[in-house]
Amino acid sequence: MHKVYLKPGKEESLKRFHPWIFSGAISHIDGEPEEGEVVEVYTSKKEFIAEGHFQIGSIAVRVLSFQQEPINPDFWKRKLAIAYDMRRSIGISVNPTNNTYRLVHGEGDNLPGLVIDIYAKTAVMQAHSAGMHIDRMVIAEALSEVMGDKIENIYYKSETTLPFKADLFPENGFLKGGSSDNVAQEYGLKFHVDWLKGQKTGFFVDQRENRSLLERYAKDRSVLNMFCYTGGFSFYAMRGGAKLVHSVDSSAKAIDLTNKNVELNFPGDPRHEAFAEDAFKYLDRMGDQYDLIILDPPAFAKHKDALRNALQGYRKLNAKAFEKIKPGGILFTFSCSQVVTKDNFRTAVFTAAAMSGRSVRILHQLTQPADHPVNIYHPEGEYLKGLVLYVE
Repeated sequence: MHKVYLKPGKEESLKRFHPWIFSGAISHIDGEPEEGEVVEVYTSKKEFIAEGHFQIGSIAVRVLSFQQEPINPDFWKRKLAIAYDMRRSIGISVNPTNNTYRLVHGEGDNLPGLVIDIYAKTAVMQAHSAGMHIDRMVIAEALSEVMGDKIENIYYKSETTLPFKADLFPENGFLKGGSSDNVAQEYGLKFHVDWLKGQKTGFFVDQRENRSLLERYAKDRSVLNMFCYTGGFSFYAMRGGAKLVHSVDSSAKAIDLTNKNVELNFPGDPRHEAFAEDAFKYLDRMGDQYDLIILDPPAFAKHKDALRNALQGYRKLNAKAFEKIKPGGILFTFSCSQVVTKDNFRTAVFTAAAMSGRSVRILHQLTQPADHPVNIYHPEGEYLKGLVLYVE
């Protein structure tokens, strides 16, 4: 196993169990590890401190363990069993009305670079690092052993998530099984999961609890679900008793799937209508008919260089909503950009509120659900920020 040696003092973050080692912290490497290979990490005094997947780029090592241990099938089984036990202990994997949840959330489950979402009998696995891609088959085998008959299919979906410089040429496809049944259930509502071509693993599992909260506010309201993707918030609003629900997304394919999902749950219901249109254009032309608006845009910033433009985007978007929402309206507004901090987002939304001149109060401050845990040593893992606002 190749050895990575740190510069003096650069082991301090590892002593606090932070799972990333940046390239600038490295003094030298013993040998030439291949991308994705497991390496051992030593301090400048040649003391072992961690081991993990090596990668070319800013984050040079993603830590798998702070102990010297073999990264073998038993390691993966133990890690996946711990992740599953946590979901079972909090009641998320054993809820009879819900068969959709995140089983592995990267650093939040001490498996940086790996995401696994469960949709009924299908697990969708996604690698965000070369190491997890290389180990995908042994991980899939360990997953089968841990989950037993709870999982019949494992779909690998990493064509768009792996670092392109690694030249890995991943192909999406089934590592186990091959079922075409893509209907799952979330708190009693059904939906189609597009794990073949859809965003993320096919559905935004991270908004489950926030959708459930929205249901409680929807009764007798006219609802606009902006950036609706496959309509998650829309059919919760309908079950909550909304009198009107409009879903908007720039993707015609997403709108098609939204309509299919609404039809799964509320066949023939005239309250729902969907529009394939640019969000800002729709907000410009719409009237003041809505008193519940959801703004859940895709990440405006993937890296720090885009932060300024992202914050301008959030200000502009929320300012439009504040301008148009009815008095007594409720706004659910979100950011899923990891580089946008909670304070960044609040400031952008508060600035938009001030520009509108409306009186605005915070009802809830939202984040990701418990099956998307944040490693206490890796606060960067708290990526989803949300506010529920009452607008006079």
